[in-house]
Amino acid sequence: MDEVEVVVAHSERATLRVGDVFLKVDADQARIDVEVEVMALAPVPTPEILWRKPPVLAIAALPGTTLGRLGGPSTGSPAAWAAAGAAIRKLHDAPLPARHGRAGRSIDELAAELDDECASLVTNGVLPADLVTRNREVAAAALRPWTPAFTHGDLQIAHVFVDGDEVTGIIDWSEAGQGDALYDLATFTLGHEEHLDDVIAGYGADVDLDAIHGWWSLRSLLIVRWLAEHGFDPFAPGCEVDVLRSRM
Repeated sequence: MDEVEVVVAHSERATLRVGDVFLKVDADQARIDVEVEVMALAPVPTPEILWRKPPVLAIAALPGTTLGRLGGPSTGSPAAWAAAGAAIRKLHDAPLPARHGRAGRSIDELAAELDDECASLVTNGVLPADLVTRNREVAAAALRPWTPAFTHGDLQIAHVFVDGDEVTGIIDWSEAGQGDALYDLATFTLGHEEHLDDVIAGYGADVDLDAIHGWWSLRSLLIVRWLAEHGFDPFAPGCEVDVLRSRM
C-alpha cells in the first residue's frame, strides 16, 4: 500500500500525495472552483484532474521535478529556467479569464495592507524597524499601473515542474486570474535572484526590474507573519527574511 505523504498542511487547506495521486483538501470550495476553471483555460501544461468530490480534488502527479524550492538550491539548468520563462510568457499572453486573481489587487488596497502589516511587524517586534522601512521603500516600485495579464498568482518555483529543459506542468491555480504579470515573475524568482536573467531571456520581453525587486520586498513583508503563525519558518536561510535583508 502506498504511503500518504503530507505535502503541505495548515488550517486553510492541505495537500496529500498517495502514489501518483495528489489529494487537495480545501475548506474554501471557491478556491477549488477557481482551480478547475482556470486550469481548463491556461495554455500551458497542467495536471490531469482525476476526480472531484468536495472538499477534495484529486489530480495526477506530473512527470519531472520542480526547479527547486525557496530556501534550497535550484536543481534546474539555466535552459530550464529560460523554458519556464517562456511558459510564463505564454500564460501572460493568453486571453484574460473573467476573474481577478491574487496578482490583481488594486494599488490602493495593496498599499493600505502593506502599511498596516509594516506597522504590525515593527510594533510586535517581528522584524527590525530599519529592515521594514527599507523594504517598504523598495516595495513602492511595485505599486504602479499595470496592464492586466492572465496570471497564476502563486507561481512559486515549487509549483513548476520540468523534465530536462522542458516544462511538464504547473500546479496550484487557486489564486489565478487577471493581474500584474511582474507579480508572477517576482514570485517565481523569489530567493533565486541569480536566475532572473535566465527567466527574462526565456520570457522574451523587457521587464521593469525595479518593479520585480519591489514585489520581492512587498510579497515578503506581507507574508512573514502569516508564515510564522501557520507553522512555517520565514527566518530559515534563503527564505523571506533573507530576501528582505538582501535589499539592505
